[in-house]
Amino acid sequence: AYVVFEKSPTCFSTVFLKPRGEISTTMSGRGKGKAAAAAKATGSQRTKSAKAGLQFPVGRIKRYLSKGKYAERIGAGAPVYLAAVLEYLTAEVLELSGNAARDNKKSRIIPRHVQLAVRNDEELNQLLSGVTIAQGGVLPNIHNQLLPKKTGRHKNADGAPSSQSQEY
Repeated sequence: AYVVFEKSPTCFSTVFLKPRGEISTTMSGRGKGKAAAAAKATGSQRTKSAKAGLQFPVGRIKRYLSKGKYAERIGAGAPVYLAAVLEYLTAEVLELSGNAARDNKKSRIIPRHVQLAVRNDEELNQLLSGVTIAQGGVLPNIHNQLLPKKTGRHKNADGAPSSQSQEY
């Protein structure tokens, strides 16, 4: 339900009742046109993340880029691109970490699983080569020289290993 209060032929104020009983007023003038005002009235605003088909917040990343003083001006596509890259990297790490957790028969991802996922993937390992993951541990690795040597024992004609005495 809404009520329209007309102030002048070019500008009017609209009062909308929202579902929780909140009252919202919007001033509409010459700027946005009827289509934008109608879209705002029905609450069908789409975020930049939704327009780009992303889960990561494009608007927040834009704000961080602007306030971070990385450059004087920030293009419109820069936060969208950065949000897409961050979302992809996060999804990749989460997928590999989930696989590592499942391999260890766990239902929760812990820092150890993230460490195993990152260090076993060649590209992520290169990207995060200077990063220390807290409580991540190290990859299980035994140097080849420390492993016991496999010696080929000589066999007799009857198939049993020969017992040669050691002479000093």
